[in-house]
Amino acid sequence: RAARGLAGHGGRKALKETTVTVDIQRQIPASFDRVQRNQYGYNAKQVDQFMQRARVSFESPPSAARPVKSADVRSVSFDPVKGGYVAADVDAALDRLEDALALRERDELVAERGEDAWLREIGRLAGLLRGRLHRPDGQRFRRPAKAKARSYNTTDVDDLCHDLIGYLEEDKPLSVDNVRRAVFRPAVGKDGYEENQVDAFLDRVVELMAAID
Repeated sequence: RAARGLAGHGGRKALKETTVTVDIQRQIPASFDRVQRNQYGYNAKQVDQFMQRARVSFESPPSAARPVKSADVRSVSFDPVKGGYVAADVDAALDRLEDALALRERDELVAERGEDAWLREIGRLAGLLRGRLHRPDGQRFRRPAKAKARSYNTTDVDDLCHDLIGYLEEDKPLSVDNVRRAVFRPAVGKDGYEENQVDAFLDRVVELMAAID
C-alpha cells in the first residue's frame, strides 16, 4: 500500500466474534521476519508500537489510552529502513486486524443503534462511492496540478472502478484484498490520476467492503 511506504498501492467473510478474537491473538505476532540488511523494510520500532496499541485495543478496550479503529489500521504508515520488517508480512497482519476491527465496529453499532442504523450507514457510504464510480472513464479523479508529479495510469484505475461497479450493483465476486493489493502503472502529471485522491477513495471502498463482506 502506498500509505505504508513500500508495497505500492495495494500493495473475508465475516467470522463469529469468538473466532475473530482467537485469530487476532494468533495472527499478530510479537515481531516479524526482517529483510536483508541492505534491503528496505518497515521500521520495526514503529510497527511494534502500533501493533502493541492495536493488541491492547482489541483484547482490552477499556484499558486502551488511544483505541485503534479499523480506519487507523487502514491509514497507518511506517518509515522504510534498511533491515526492517518484511512489508508483505506486516501488511497481511494489518489486513486481518482491519477486518476484525471492522466486524467488531459493525457489531457494536448494531447492538447500540440497531441493524437499520448500520444498513443506513452502509447505504450512505455506498451512495457516495457510486457517484464517483459512474463518472466517465478518464474523469473519475483529479489530475495532478504539477507537471512532473507522480500519478496513476487512468486506464488501470478505471478498470478497477468497472470491477467495483460489478461488485456493488451486479453481485459480481471481488475480494477486498483485490482492492487492497491493486497496483497501477505509473504516469506523470496530467497523464494520470492524482495518487492521493485515488488512494483516499479506495480506502473508503475497503471500509465498505470490510463492513459488508
